[in-house]
Amino acid sequence: MMSVLLSDDNPFQTLIAEANNNSATLQSRYENHRVARNSQQSAKILADSFPGWSLDEILKRLDGPGKEDGFVDPRNCLVIWARPSPQVRDLICFIQNELKSISPSLWLMPPENLHITVLEVAHSLTEEQIEGLVQTLLSSKDVTSADIAAYPCSHSTRLIKPMVSFDSTALALSFVPAAGECLEVESNSDNEHYTYHHLRRDVFDMVRQTKVPVASRYIVPSAHLTIARFISQDGFVVKGSDGTETVDHLRVKLLVDKIGEINQKLENEYWPKEGATREGGEWIVGQEGLVIRRGRLWYGGGEYVPLG
Repeated sequence: MMSVLLSDDNPFQTLIAEANNNSATLQSRYENHRVARNSQQSAKILADSFPGWSLDEILKRLDGPGKEDGFVDPRNCLVIWARPSPQVRDLICFIQNELKSISPSLWLMPPENLHITVLEVAHSLTEEQIEGLVQTLLSSKDVTSADIAAYPCSHSTRLIKPMVSFDSTALALSFVPAAGECLEVESNSDNEHYTYHHLRRDVFDMVRQTKVPVASRYIVPSAHLTIARFISQDGFVVKGSDGTETVDHLRVKLLVDKIGEINQKLENEYWPKEGATREGGEWIVGQEGLVIRRGRLWYGGGEYVPLG
């Protein structure tokens, strides 16, 4: 099991230190973050002043009714992802179908593109800039891309308690780090204390050790997979007698209520209880290794970085 040299300014270590390296406290921070955000976003979206969904203007040009042939996403990135298990993908498929019943115009993330971002290394750069970072990564001898990809195989982490998180731009399936729930091992096992947030911390420093700078936007306590985005107001506007279109607040509320209904079902059926977790309610992250991707990957695409 390789050791990782932690840097003093690792942003993920900050939260671990604040939580006194306690997995239950870390789980609570993740839970509080997503609950507070959902509450905040719900109030904003249900307000009379809500102007409508914040559409993804680039995705609109890449897919859907407004697709523009020949348009290319200008943003190039370098990321480290984990792919969901088949059981989590099945759960997401169910949720997407439920959402689609209320909002047919939603853009749904294809199953093969689903991912959780363990670490965003670089974003919104040119192809040449990303190529330079990739070459630095591949030339590293101390820590290789293969070391990074394989790391969770020897540092197992579990995510539990799925919940749909949302704002005016997109919807995601979020999880929280496990804190010993349903472990079939001795209670003093290290597996109970090494969490998804520890994994993010270690991967951050492994990338640093390759001499690749990390410019991540996502250091908040969140473990989520984007499952849908808004690319149209269709179904959420009403036309007045003068022909002007305004937000249909009733339809907006129907979607928010549907999310609440889904989340209640998830809590009732997929959260740990009675010493067990239903398939799809628990996810062992990176069980088959992490995925290092480069290029135009905002919506789950891009290209694999070789494992040196």
